[in-house]
Amino acid sequence: MIRPLSLRFFGAFLLICSFSNLSLATPAEEAQLEQLDKIERDLELQRDWAKYRWDKTNSECYQKYWVNDCLKDSRAQYRKEIDPIRVQEVELYEVQRKLRASIKDQRDATKIAERASAEKAAERSANQREFEEKQKAAAARAADVEQRRKDAPKRAQENKAGTQLD
Repeated sequence: MIRPLSLRFFGAFLLICSFSNLSLATPAEEAQLEQLDKIERDLELQRDWAKYRWDKTNSECYQKYWVNDCLKDSRAQYRKEIDPIRVQEVELYEVQRKLRASIKDQRDATKIAERASAEKAAERSANQREFEEKQKAAAARAADVEQRRKDAPKRAQENKAGTQLD
């Protein structure tokens, strides 16, 4: 069964979250997200216990004569327990979704600002020059290897001619 105190706490927390300004600092938002994750785990635990009680009641129903009637009552009791949990989960997921979107937007804005900075631009251009130099060096090495391959028969002939013993 859901505790009324946890329902009040959760409802108050969601109300505060929904009216709070989403331009908070990222550490505060991450702390809030952790707190929401804790509430989510509590709701999952409540859901698991409700499912356990439902399964137990269902297994007990098969020991009775009026099985279908018992199963129907068991299902109704399960729905009474699960419906408020589901409502809370929907609200929780909405707040989490907004919070995660806000955190992602802030991180994206930070990355964009870093990319636009002068020192990052200088670093990118230095990396580009270094890459081009490495490409030129690799092309020169490849051309040298290709030239050696072309000259290999000539060098082999010269080596044979120069090392003949009489």
